[in-house]
Amino acid sequence: MQRIVKLPDIGEGTTEAEIVSWLVKIGDIVEEDDPLAEVMTDKATVEVPSPVAGKIVALNGNPGEKLAVGSDLVVLETEVGAVADPHPPAAVQPVPPLPRAGEGEAAAPTVAAPAKQARAPLPLSRTAGEGADPGEGRGSAGEGQRTQTKPLASPAVRQQAWDLGIELQFVPGTGPGGRVTHEDLNAFASGGQHPVAAPQAPSLAQREGVEDIAITGLRRAIAEHMEAAREIPRFGYVEEIDVTELEELRTYLNQTRAERSHLTVLPFLMRAIVNAVVEHPQVNARYEAASGILHRHNAVHIGVATQTPAGLMVPVVRHAETLGLWQAAAELNRLAEAARASKATREELIGSTITITSLGPLGGLVATPVINHPEVAIVGVNRIDERPVARGGQVVIRKMMNLSSSFDHRIVDGWEAASFIAKVKGYLEQPATLFID
Repeated sequence: MQRIVKLPDIGEGTTEAEIVSWLVKIGDIVEEDDPLAEVMTDKATVEVPSPVAGKIVALNGNPGEKLAVGSDLVVLETEVGAVADPHPPAAVQPVPPLPRAGEGEAAAPTVAAPAKQARAPLPLSRTAGEGADPGEGRGSAGEGQRTQTKPLASPAVRQQAWDLGIELQFVPGTGPGGRVTHEDLNAFASGGQHPVAAPQAPSLAQREGVEDIAITGLRRAIAEHMEAAREIPRFGYVEEIDVTELEELRTYLNQTRAERSHLTVLPFLMRAIVNAVVEHPQVNARYEAASGILHRHNAVHIGVATQTPAGLMVPVVRHAETLGLWQAAAELNRLAEAARASKATREELIGSTITITSLGPLGGLVATPVINHPEVAIVGVNRIDERPVARGGQVVIRKMMNLSSSFDHRIVDGWEAASFIAKVKGYLEQPATLFID
């Protein structure tokens, strides 16, 4: 008896999802609730579990392919001992990566293979930093021992492997279908078995070839989101902020409240934005161009751009207006860790009303942040530097930071944008006012 597992409705309003990776292969025996595939929507990756025990007889779709909600995803033979249907539903099999230029003949055309010719999924060609999974492609030693298929592992296991500097290809998996578990990874790490890549001397040899990279998964979601942002006529504004007093207060609080979450500049900036939007509600909004409606929000849901091993994500600190400094810092840390471990839920990645972006110590002097569509404002934090500035006719050394911000000029006029940033500047330069009603 066969059971068809359909792509479930992952979240309200979701109409399709992208297959990130298969966690099983044809012929595997799975138990109820065993994960079958990782799928992604709105940058959130979730596992689809098996509703019943059975044998995998068909997988429908390649990694990187989008399927509509309700589409056939997996076909299971629920009576494992029975003779399998000699003509099971055709399955679209994952295809091997494209060869690099100069490394063999052109790839064969992508054709759906019959189920009886199924093989374990092979990864699409990717480079580090371009959507590469944690734990893959980080070293060259032991190439002969590496498996030729993408190792099966959850996002959390991939993140753990990345943190430990272990290539998952070398870790024997004991889970369903050879899936690598946390226990497998811990056992491998404790045995000190993972190879270390030998240092390579710089080469002056001429380089040839072009690598073709399929833009899928999170990288494709980012690209599509940036395409949507192209319609926004952006107004950029940069302001210099003296954060000397703010840094003194932040350092003091971290030293005297060491048991609490470590404070960066971001919780202070969040509080400044929360206060400033009271007088400038136009910037805390989402604009639907198709309907011509601007949704001005009373609640302040702040998106915080976060770099992850897979790419940029924007987890959302909801109701920032209700959070104190340490509560905001704790929530920022929790969301950043969830995003980097690919554990952020769809609800934690949608619904922001204004966004903060920061490159931390790499922040540079000025940036041109892209508005997080359909929001109308984004505030960018640049690097803090000691600079000579004039104060009271004297040149003194102060800690200075630029805010590089962008606004949707259809909704926010230049005067409104400058006034909003001036309000934020006032709060940050006189940090005691952040806590005065």
